[in-house]
Amino acid sequence: MTDTVPAQYTGPRRILSGIQASGALHLGNYLGALKRFTQLQDTGAPCFLFVADLHAITVWQDPALLTAQTREIAAAYLASGLDPAKSVIFPQSAVRAHTELAWMFNCVARLGWLDRMTQFKEKTGKHKERASVGLYTYPVLQAADILLYKATEVPTGEDQKQHLELTRDIAAKFNNDFNVPGFFPLPEPLTQGPAPRVMSLRDGAAKMSKSDPSDASRINLIDDADTIVAKIRKAKTDPEALPETVEGLDGRAEAKNLVTIYAALADETKEQVLAEWGGKGFGAFKPALAELAVASMAPVTAEMRRLMADTAEIDRVLKDGAERAAEIADPVVDEVKKIIGFWRG
Repeated sequence: MTDTVPAQYTGPRRILSGIQASGALHLGNYLGALKRFTQLQDTGAPCFLFVADLHAITVWQDPALLTAQTREIAAAYLASGLDPAKSVIFPQSAVRAHTELAWMFNCVARLGWLDRMTQFKEKTGKHKERASVGLYTYPVLQAADILLYKATEVPTGEDQKQHLELTRDIAAKFNNDFNVPGFFPLPEPLTQGPAPRVMSLRDGAAKMSKSDPSDASRINLIDDADTIVAKIRKAKTDPEALPETVEGLDGRAEAKNLVTIYAALADETKEQVLAEWGGKGFGAFKPALAELAVASMAPVTAEMRRLMADTAEIDRVLKDGAERAAEIADPVVDEVKKIIGFWRG
């Protein structure tokens, strides 16, 4: 991780990320994002961690469920160890500056840039005419999310690197178009911890996903111990024993995934895992992985359930976080309006 901010920008380091308010959170979210967030909050740089409810409505959401999912993600943040005194935790929609800046960035971004976004193509396939305009311009709102707080570093997975590049392009074009060099930083990516890509338990070639129709494909953060054990026991594998080297995992997607999960939960390298388990079969490895998963996730699950049973604490954190976020965001939007030349009265 860099200890410097991007060239030309002289403001402070800031870290920003968010999780979309749609679907149940799972082990991949915990290892790839939540666990990483708790580490980042102790780096000395302010962390802004939001619930991406504006992004969620790019596809239709049940209103009551959207509210519940927003609280559930906030509960997961808190249960994973995020401290509201160190990190600003808030719902995206509660800070109006996100949508204001997104519109202004819509007028900076170019259609050609958005046409190259592979995620939109993957999500819509041959039916892009049925997609919402919001889904198409999703990466522009994402750029606003980041630059609104002049974030210099963004924890990001492989599937979001293209969107971060677009954010950098928008920042650079705005700075250049309005002759304000260094006004917006060009944010740098941060890798998302020990397991940036946790794969499906049913298909080692597919990422573990909230949207997968098979609940057996993922370990949800609210799964109880028996459910976790059952899902790992039924996880797809191959008939061979575990290899003794990481290179031996090549071409064995499911085996690699389970070893990756074990390593991430145990805070070990894959080499260390295979030093212990190489040559042994999944009949021995799966029960050990299940035991480790239950021990690692039980405290998080218990705290999430406690918070969700009485949402007053969650709502207090979100309200306070939104107010603190607005204190940073609103002046940035005011500066942008002045730079663009909007009437100020």
